[in-house]
Amino acid sequence: MSRPAPAGFTWWQAGVIYQIYPRSYADTDGDGVGDLPGITGRLDHLQRLGVDAIWLSPIYPSPMLDFGYDVTDHTGIDPLFGDLARFDTLIAEAHQRGLRVLMDFIPNHTSDRHPWFTAARSGRHDPYRDWYLWADPAADGGPPNNWRSVFGGPAWTLDGESGQYFYHAYLPQQPDLNWRNRAVRAAQLDIMRTWLDRGVDGFRIDAFRHLLKDDQLRDNPPKPQWRVGMAPYDALLPEHTADHPDIGDLVALIRAVIDNHPAPRGAAAPGDRVLIGELYLPIERLMRYYGPAGAGLHLPSNMHLIDTPWQAERVGALIDAYEAALPAGAWPNWVSGNHDRSRIATRVGPAQARVAAMLLLTLRGTPTLYYGEEIGMHDVPIPSELVQDPYERRVAGVGLGRDPERTPMQWTADPGAGFCAPHSRPWLPLAEDAAVVNVATQNGQEDSMVTLYQRLLALRRAVPALSVGSYSPLQAAGDVLAYVREHQSQRIVVALNLSDRPRTVALSGISRGRILLSTDPHRPTRQLAGTVILGPDQGVIIDEAMTS
Repeated sequence: MSRPAPAGFTWWQAGVIYQIYPRSYADTDGDGVGDLPGITGRLDHLQRLGVDAIWLSPIYPSPMLDFGYDVTDHTGIDPLFGDLARFDTLIAEAHQRGLRVLMDFIPNHTSDRHPWFTAARSGRHDPYRDWYLWADPAADGGPPNNWRSVFGGPAWTLDGESGQYFYHAYLPQQPDLNWRNRAVRAAQLDIMRTWLDRGVDGFRIDAFRHLLKDDQLRDNPPKPQWRVGMAPYDALLPEHTADHPDIGDLVALIRAVIDNHPAPRGAAAPGDRVLIGELYLPIERLMRYYGPAGAGLHLPSNMHLIDTPWQAERVGALIDAYEAALPAGAWPNWVSGNHDRSRIATRVGPAQARVAAMLLLTLRGTPTLYYGEEIGMHDVPIPSELVQDPYERRVAGVGLGRDPERTPMQWTADPGAGFCAPHSRPWLPLAEDAAVVNVATQNGQEDSMVTLYQRLLALRRAVPALSVGSYSPLQAAGDVLAYVREHQSQRIVVALNLSDRPRTVALSGISRGRILLSTDPHRPTRQLAGTVILGPDQGVIIDEAMTS
């Protein structure tokens, strides 16, 4: 049974989503790669932690050139992770613990080994040909236009047999589907229905902004700010390859499936499911994915916290801009880390990672927590001979890929960190501090990161102002970010010191207050009289009593 949300709100508005990278979560068969039984065996940890849903990164059959994002069968399970029976067990065990399950849906592209593309490549007149994007060479015999791949080089690869190029936003082995073809749309919507029939409670939609491209194949304009040394993809503005004006039509189609397809017993009802879209877009462009009158994506992913400098003024300005841009009735969301970006503890440091945890779990909106953040995992340097990430191999250069934030979850101090058997070799190296930074060592420790997360999540659940309340900023100087969360008669103040020096904050209008939680458990709880002294790297949550 899932945890009830405050009256008038859904579980996904009040709840917290936890992203699992299945390859890196828990290995039970000794091959050094995480699997579905490993996730099932760790659900009790997630229940104790206090999250409400898990989002599974891809587990579909795949050659694994992009680790599951190159799909050969959208309705199956790769043997590396298990099978459909083990998936069904995971769903059942998660639901029994009140945990929802979200799938990573990958509608933009397939593997070049997918049966659809194999057929499409067999000849220009094959019925599947138009399921992908094909074009004749330019006059000089080269690619049809200047479009570039996110993973480096042209976004077009020549098919020698037919003499045409096919388009791929990512690897050449990941050809893009043609979402202007109605048969493609129907097939992809049926894939969603298949997983809903298995009890899935929603989807995170990969690469959503890429689904439609310019049908005239016009060149992308140059980006004036680009300089040598930046990512090659960013040399052009993706005006004709991403965030297409017509993409709202696809949002409506996908939302209709979520809203109308019947649910099996134990899964979220049609009106209680969630759609999350991966969208790296400016705030103003992000807003249109909510759709007219909120009929689009429930949560267009707000990634801006990841790239915003860790300064109180900059973070506060981001929050204000995002809140001001939200359409009426739209629900916000926040992400501080994921499988594509450096971990929060690496970006801001271990001490400020505690403050970042309090920020993420007290802002208005649905937070997504990346696995390992609850114990303070950091990026792990990967030797060049062990690099797995195709982006690093093709574009980023040694040490600049995505492997460092994808390393195995650290469960115990044992060899293998509880991720895999001591004699197994994990697919990516373990952190050198895994014997200290792990769940078993931190559980029950008063000042550990996992204890802080457990308390934050428990407080968020117990205090509706923190989960569904309104947001308003408080004026605070320098390195301090402060704001109010309010619901009905409950008024909560959050004050965060984003520096390593003590700071004094004047909170006007407060006659007294009680500290509900501090990032530093060794600072004593005390009454306040309009002022709070924050220690270095400290955040506090205050149950406020206002002057009349």
